[in-house]
Amino acid sequence: MDDVLRYEGTRALVTGAASGMGAATASILAELGAEVHGLDIQDGDGSLDNLHRCDLGDPEAIDSVVEVVGGPIDSLFNCAGLPTTAPDRQVMLVNFCGHRHLTERVIPLMAPGGSIAFISSVAGMGWIVNAASMLAFVAQPDFAAGEAWLDANPDPWTGNGYACSKEAINAYVAWRGFQLAPEGIRLNSLNPGPTDTPMMPAFIESQGQEFFDNFPKPVGRNSTAEEQAWCLVMLNSPRSSYVVATSVFADGGFTGGLFTGGIDPTVLMPPE
Repeated sequence: MDDVLRYEGTRALVTGAASGMGAATASILAELGAEVHGLDIQDGDGSLDNLHRCDLGDPEAIDSVVEVVGGPIDSLFNCAGLPTTAPDRQVMLVNFCGHRHLTERVIPLMAPGGSIAFISSVAGMGWIVNAASMLAFVAQPDFAAGEAWLDANPDPWTGNGYACSKEAINAYVAWRGFQLAPEGIRLNSLNPGPTDTPMMPAFIESQGQEFFDNFPKPVGRNSTAEEQAWCLVMLNSPRSSYVVATSVFADGGFTGGLFTGGIDPTVLMPPE
């Protein structure tokens, strides 16, 4: 495969690399000539040479893996996450606090021009409305402080852990991405719409099959993991050098329809 995206000879770190979008991302990067290190709480299928077991809810485990991988790291892909069926507090710790801890540990190891991309979700599009609480949360200095904030401020995330964790990612990307820009490090997020991955059954379990049957899909179908992975790889590529501190949507036209009145937002409310 031609190296038009300039990954040949680089080192990449991918969370959630054992399945879904993370596995698809790791596979594409390897094809493009990158040295890929994966992190996951489960074993993969053996296709990735460097897969490290790591619980993103455990900051000490994160520190150990970062020490093993070492630097330099050219690109970080934060693809792991817990679904809506997991306990809200654990979702917040893994989806955001753990990934932030990993990101802040990797930043000092990044090569000049390094890039970081999170997988967020269209569920996180409302972060600006909730900016006051989200920015207070993401500005906490470390994992322990993030835990303490969650315990002191249960209202934003209780019963809403998944969406809140994705809002936190987008808020962190805007806030921290702006700070990192002068250092030549790019930080962005990708916000997928419904995507067929091993996590989809968990979303159907919590939201109901009818909700997803009725979910507006302008292109007529769910995304594939590979489609989202390619978006993520392009977002973190040096070719996207002027894309900084922003949330990119890969949702098949959903947000366009929602923001311009083509989609009735009431169809997004799961039946009670």
